[in-house]
Amino acid sequence: MANSTIRVATDVGGTFTDLVCFETDENGASSIRTAKSDTTPPDFEKGVLNVLEKGGVDPGTVDFLAHGTTVVINALTERKGVKVGLITTTGFRDILEIARGNRPDFFNLHYKKPPPFVPRYLRRELPGRMSYRGEELQPLEMSGLPAILDGFREEGVEAVAICFLHSYANPKHEQAVLAEVGRLWPDVSVVSSHQITREWREYERTNTAVLSAYVQPIAERYLSRLSEGLASRDFKGSPYIMQSNCGVDSLESVSRIPITMVESGPASGFWGAAELGKLIDEPNILALDIGGTTAKCSLIENGQVRIMTDYWIEKDRTSAGYPIMVPVVDLVEIGNGGGSIAWVDDFKKLHVGPQSAGALPGPAAYGKGGTDATTTDANLYLGRINKDYFCGGEIDADMNAANSAIETVAGKLGVNAKEAARGIVRIANNNMVNALKLVSLNRGFDPRDFTLVAFGGGGAMHAVALAAELGVKKVVVPAGASVFSAWGMMMSDLRRDYFVTRLVDLSEGGAREIEALFAETEEQARAQFAQEGIDGARVSFLRFGKFRYQNQEHTTEVLVPEGEITGERLAEIEALFHETYEREYTYRLDAPVEMVGIHLVASAEVGKLTMKEQPMGDADASPAIKGRRSVDYALDGEHESMIFDGLALKPGMAFDGPAIVEDPGTTVVIHPGSSARIDAYGNIHIELGA
Repeated sequence: MANSTIRVATDVGGTFTDLVCFETDENGASSIRTAKSDTTPPDFEKGVLNVLEKGGVDPGTVDFLAHGTTVVINALTERKGVKVGLITTTGFRDILEIARGNRPDFFNLHYKKPPPFVPRYLRRELPGRMSYRGEELQPLEMSGLPAILDGFREEGVEAVAICFLHSYANPKHEQAVLAEVGRLWPDVSVVSSHQITREWREYERTNTAVLSAYVQPIAERYLSRLSEGLASRDFKGSPYIMQSNCGVDSLESVSRIPITMVESGPASGFWGAAELGKLIDEPNILALDIGGTTAKCSLIENGQVRIMTDYWIEKDRTSAGYPIMVPVVDLVEIGNGGGSIAWVDDFKKLHVGPQSAGALPGPAAYGKGGTDATTTDANLYLGRINKDYFCGGEIDADMNAANSAIETVAGKLGVNAKEAARGIVRIANNNMVNALKLVSLNRGFDPRDFTLVAFGGGGAMHAVALAAELGVKKVVVPAGASVFSAWGMMMSDLRRDYFVTRLVDLSEGGAREIEALFAETEEQARAQFAQEGIDGARVSFLRFGKFRYQNQEHTTEVLVPEGEITGERLAEIEALFHETYEREYTYRLDAPVEMVGIHLVASAEVGKLTMKEQPMGDADASPAIKGRRSVDYALDGEHESMIFDGLALKPGMAFDGPAIVEDPGTTVVIHPGSSARIDAYGNIHIELGA
């Protein structure tokens, strides 16, 4: 295309690396290419270069490239980071082990806290003290720092984390030690807590600094190799990296604090769902992403994705996990996906997940030696997935292995194979429904007021059944659902979230203090963007406040209306807090309200994709019909169903269930009584029957 713009997004997942490429001409018409290739650990950048080649994309012609990766979360969960030394305030070296008392397995007398990422002998202290207001109570004493660093060198430390008491209020001591470590040991990777977060809670802040240091050399090497690999193929720009806060950031910025991309993959999908909602006039969305190993969901209200800093990894029914205090999309994740293993316990009760068959050996139907029945095997057995078009025709489904795996489960349950397969699908659905309730009903939202947007390789297969269980009336399956997270990256702005703790009463004098804090933080954000060549006029802001009833432990976040904060407007903000609090907790208090801190979102557009509607055609969908087959819809029974080629469906086409839509990346299961139509962007809208 002459004068075309080429935008590319690549997303490294646990099994596959996805690519979406949009080529847009000067009239706004776009052609779309997608591709998948195997993820290539530990050299993840090879998978990115491979998928560019497989998708026929010449990096030298690319104008904008966004990239998301699981390299950080993998390094954490697989313990593949580096040896870290921690420098903290005298008397606080054990904060990582003291942690929090609210453990999940409360009545287990043999409970053991998860071990800290830094053992005690690598946690060192320096004298000096700030108050919670940022006043220096005791000067910093750095005479012992050279000996501390010598000890770290002898122990093979590769990264240093710095976290001092109350540095969220005044980072002066941290900054001094950070500079001195850089002078005394320029080769070591070093990070201090104030570079990551300016919120209080000492344990969470210390652990965040430690985990950031733990992955920093790994992430820096990866991003450096990725940049060099792209440059060697004539890519002239610098890739933007997807963050956990639903925005992208520059490679240089992310390399300094890579912990901010801990959940970059899910974040891009949920941001894509929010942007899709704006396109199709559906501002309230339940977003569901089902992959091979996990299902993730998030709630989007009025087009806004909720961002929080109360994020934990490895937290489950028996482990307290580890906090990471960085901006992360508010999501619930469960161990249920296409590869989740079905198993029978000693009481002949059927379970699905959280164990997964992964990519190797994968579901039994992959024919790679897997013998355990998975959700995918059950969907194949029931005819919901086409055995002759498995994984877009790239894999010959080993139905003998799949049937044998299902029959093994059936034998343990004492039922026939069909009932066992139905049971696997129903239990997987039930697990996902519970996750969707956690982000909706448990937070005061009625799922019936929302539209379910389902994506990922398995989202569309389960979405209609989940919607029926929740009372949701409409499901939307995006075009390119299997690579939707990559699409979401191209809808993202350059975004940074600033959280600052500051206790302020909601009084007239408080209004001036709150406005000054927002203004100061906005100026800081503009300065950071300006350093990267982005004009301050292009930067836009969203203001949120974190409020609570006086002396409560936790806060509720409220979007602050636009305009200068004055004494008169505090009453409006307080009313919004009461309303938000009551929706989430079902009651409100007649008590003073105080602000605990601010959350400022700063964003600037950097090559964001603009979607263009296609002309709507005839409603007759018969040109897209591939054939018919018997499909078992579990609770809805067996039905002869029309099978549609997803690639042949055009805007305007409409049809009724029972039906199946097949494209190379996903299968859409449309239950009896439901109707489907294709919108001007190629998305499938499914209206559920009464």
